[in-house]
Amino acid sequence: MNPYVLLAGAILSELMGTTALKLSDGFSQLGPSFGVVIGYGAAFYLLSLTLEELPIGVVYGTWAALGIVGVAAIGVVVFDEPIDLAGIIGILLIIGGVYCVNIVSQMSAH
Repeated sequence: MNPYVLLAGAILSELMGTTALKLSDGFSQLGPSFGVVIGYGAAFYLLSLTLEELPIGVVYGTWAALGIVGVAAIGVVVFDEPIDLAGIIGILLIIGGVYCVNIVSQMSAH
């Protein structure tokens, strides 16, 4: 399977796990608490498969960066958390970094 599809699955699983973590209310809510375990478990499993084909720096950097961007977006849209201009600029810089590492750089080339 395409390692970038697996990486996308890992990122989505992490986003689900992190959203469930917020909803778990300190692990006092059973359903979301299970969502944390399932989301993070799937994320790390898919991440391990991705590492079979891509360099660790590319995989972890992309996973962490897009996780940050995704969680920030979920915070704004779902949980009505505020974002300011500096936050938007920071998120755009993170996206630019992911683009550079995966597209412009030779880091991900085999």
